[in-house]
Amino acid sequence: MLGFLETAEMCAERIKRSSEVTVVSHIDADGLTSAGIICKALERAGIEYQAKFVKQLEPKVIEEIADENPEMTVFTDLGSGMTSEIAEKLDAVILDHHQVRGEGVKYHLNPHLFGLNGSIEISGAGVAYFVATSIDENYDLSPLAIVGALGDLQHVRDCRLQGLNRVILDEGVERGFLEIKKDILLFGKQTRPIFKMLEFSSNPFIPGVSGSEKGAIEFLTSLGIPLKNEKWRRWIDLEEEEKRKIVSGIVERLISFGEHPENIKRLFGEVYILLNEEEGTELRDAMEFSTILNATARYDEAEIGLKVCMGDRGDALKRARTLLNEHRKNLVNGLSFVIEEGVKEMENLRYFHAGEAIKDTIVGIVAGMTLNTHSSGDKPIVAFAESDEGIKVSARGTLELVRRGLNLGEAIKMSAELVGGSGGGHDIAAGALIPRGKEIEFLEYLNDVIGKQLRGDKK
Repeated sequence: MLGFLETAEMCAERIKRSSEVTVVSHIDADGLTSAGIICKALERAGIEYQAKFVKQLEPKVIEEIADENPEMTVFTDLGSGMTSEIAEKLDAVILDHHQVRGEGVKYHLNPHLFGLNGSIEISGAGVAYFVATSIDENYDLSPLAIVGALGDLQHVRDCRLQGLNRVILDEGVERGFLEIKKDILLFGKQTRPIFKMLEFSSNPFIPGVSGSEKGAIEFLTSLGIPLKNEKWRRWIDLEEEEKRKIVSGIVERLISFGEHPENIKRLFGEVYILLNEEEGTELRDAMEFSTILNATARYDEAEIGLKVCMGDRGDALKRARTLLNEHRKNLVNGLSFVIEEGVKEMENLRYFHAGEAIKDTIVGIVAGMTLNTHSSGDKPIVAFAESDEGIKVSARGTLELVRRGLNLGEAIKMSAELVGGSGGGHDIAAGALIPRGKEIEFLEYLNDVIGKQLRGDKK
C-alpha cells in the first residue's frame, strides 16, 4: 500500500504543477464520481479544467484529445488499457483500476501495479480520491468514492467493501461524512414504496414477488404490513418489527423454493449512508446515488451527473431524477426483450443480440440483470447492441466463475482484437467495440478463450 500512496502523491504533485487540465472519464457511476472528485479538487486548488466523457477509450479518441493540444490530461476510470498510445500522444496522468496494458506513462496510479485487485479492492473513484487528498485535504469527497465503488459493484462478493475501499470508508465514517448500517440489500430503501422495492428485486429473485406488483402487494398484505399511511410507506418508514417480519417472510419463501443458503445470506450486508444528504432522497443511500448517476451519463447527459457529484442539488438533480425514471423504464423494457427473445447458448457462454432494442449504454446492466434472474450463472453472459461506432459488447460473469479461472477482461480484449475491435475490463465484467458483422466470429474466439480459462489451460 505504501507504494500506491507514494505514487498518489507523485501524481498529485504533477497535477498541481498544471495551470489547466483536461479530465477524461468513463460514462458510468464510477467514471462520473472519479471525474467529480478530481474536478472538485482542481476547482478548490484554483486549477482550470474541462471534463470529457467517453463510452470507450480508443486510439481515435486519444487522437482527438491530442489535436486539442491540452497542457495536461488526467484520465479517470480508464486509460490503463492504452498506456502506450497515451504516452505517445499526451502529457498525462492515468488514475484507473482496470487491467493494465502497455507502458510509458510516468504518472500512472493503478492498484494492479501494486498487487491489488481493481475489481474488489478499489474503484476508479477510490483511486481519484487518494490523489485528491494528496492535492489537499479533500476528505469530504470520501462519500463520492464510496458511491463509485458501489456503482462498480465492488461490494458484491462479500456484501461489504474491503481493501483500500475500506480505508476510504473508515476515513469517511471517522470524519462524520458516512455511516455504515447492517440492512437488507434490496435497492430503493430510501425512495421506493415497499412493494416496489420488492417487485424490482432481482438479486435474489423472490418467486411470486419479483417482477410482479400484485405478488409483492399480496406478500406484504399476508404479513400484515400496511402499505401506506398518508402516503406509500418506504423501507425507512417501517418499524424494526415490521422489517423483521418482511425479512423472515422472504427467507422462508426462498428456502421453500430451494434457494441455496449462501445466496440467502447475500440478502443482508452493509449499507452506506451519506450523512450530509437529505434522508428519503436518492442521494442518501450510496447505491441509489450510483444509480441516479448511471441514469445521466448513459443517456448522453454526463455533465448533469458531474454537476450532481459536485454539489448541484437544484436543476441538475431535478434533471437527473427525470433521467432516472426513464432509465428504470428502459431497464424493464430491456429485460422484457431478453425474456421474449431468449438467450442463446454455446459451450462456455450464453449470449443475446439486442440490436437497436436496447441502448448500447445500458445493455451491460441488462446483461447483469439477465445473469441474475434468467440464467443459472454457470456460464458468463455476453450481450450485443448497436452503437454509432459499431457493435457494443458487454459481458458479465459470476464470482464463482472467476474463482474457477474466468477473466472476462483478458478474454474480451483478446477476442475483440482478433476481429478488428478493442476491449477490456475486469475479470467479472468487461466490454468491447467490434465491427458490425463480426459477432459470430467474435463469439467463437471468446467461447474458446473462456473454455481454456475455465479448464486452466495456459496455452
